[in-house]
Amino acid sequence: MKDLVIIGGGPAGMSAAIAAADSGIRDILVIERDAHLGGILQQCIHNGFGLHKFGEELTGPEYAWKYEQKLHDLNIDYKLNTMVLDLSEDKVITATNSEDGIFQIRAKAVILAMGCRERAKGALNIAGSRPAGIYSAGTAQKFVNMKGFLPGKNVVILGSGDIGLIMARRMTLEGAKVHAVCELMPYSGGLARNIQQCLHDFDIPLRLSHTVVEIHGKDRLEGVTIAQVDASRKPIEKTREYIPCDTLLLSVGLIPENELSKAAQVDISPITNGAVVDQDRQTSVPGIFACGNVLHVHDLVDFVSEEAEIAGKAAAEYINGSQSDALSIPVKTDGKIRYTVPQIITRKKDVTVYFRVSDVYKNVSVKVTSGDAVIVSKKKRKVAPGEMESITLKRDQLASVKELYFSLEGM
Repeated sequence: MKDLVIIGGGPAGMSAAIAAADSGIRDILVIERDAHLGGILQQCIHNGFGLHKFGEELTGPEYAWKYEQKLHDLNIDYKLNTMVLDLSEDKVITATNSEDGIFQIRAKAVILAMGCRERAKGALNIAGSRPAGIYSAGTAQKFVNMKGFLPGKNVVILGSGDIGLIMARRMTLEGAKVHAVCELMPYSGGLARNIQQCLHDFDIPLRLSHTVVEIHGKDRLEGVTIAQVDASRKPIEKTREYIPCDTLLLSVGLIPENELSKAAQVDISPITNGAVVDQDRQTSVPGIFACGNVLHVHDLVDFVSEEAEIAGKAAAEYINGSQSDALSIPVKTDGKIRYTVPQIITRKKDVTVYFRVSDVYKNVSVKVTSGDAVIVSKKKRKVAPGEMESITLKRDQLASVKELYFSLEGM
């Protein structure tokens, strides 16, 4: 029996473990399937991490090391090279590694921090053969930054998420030619600073409302055909354009790793593909919490750490029996606001609600209402899907609320 088991030793898992330890929990185990703590940060050697959390600009490994040091200082136990096979609704973890074989642990509370995976080529239905030279952007990042391999010299990138933008710059710095970054949507899915620093600063063209429609080559990729898409995202035949290249990098979305969550009967949001949670990041199964990219995809690792701290503190309260569930306030959206986290509020306390919009909107007001009453109204010059937004609701504003409705007005 363990008080707290955290599945995942990346920034979310480590932050949650430290927060729980700082709240008085000592019997903690972090389970990580990789050979090292830190998760995806180990291959993110670019800077830009830690500005919000530490007030300094760090690389991914430097950011992870700060948490790993704290983990050691607090004597928090962890198992590396350990794969969790199953999680039951009553918080029994089944895992395996080379030393212990297959083993089970029962926990008083569990925090899910498994992160996310990249959407693969097979999900895209692009016409053509299956030659070498097609990689997810994250795989290419690992090859370049950790293995010292350059995947190719003439590159097209499909998708303008942050990792695709960062790899456009990285490949250029390593001597490759990035011919274009193609984005199906009429807007980029990445941060504005990455569009500027990774594309504009290197004169790499961003082709919005474009996609790859055909792959050419038998043994090795020889080129791709791209095309502009119409309002319904269908390729416009007369706009087809052939680009010779030996490498295609895919940055076409991230999928939260929620197979274990589903095994534990945790309710999953059809929009985020992560768990449905309350303000404490507790899922629909009492005592099981979720945080980080397994819950919803974050822009910045600083926000992952902040969210994980919420989950760690709340798990400690659950273990100590000090949580109370006096409220049940659902949080709903108008569609222009695509989703919120949390999706329900169960405690009367100050709550920061994070949300993403479904399109680019300018000169709008974000309104939080309950019936006819306006709880909060916040003006924004611009909101975009690539930038996560937030609104903080004060404890007193939740006193007599039955339901919260988030909407955009004034477009």
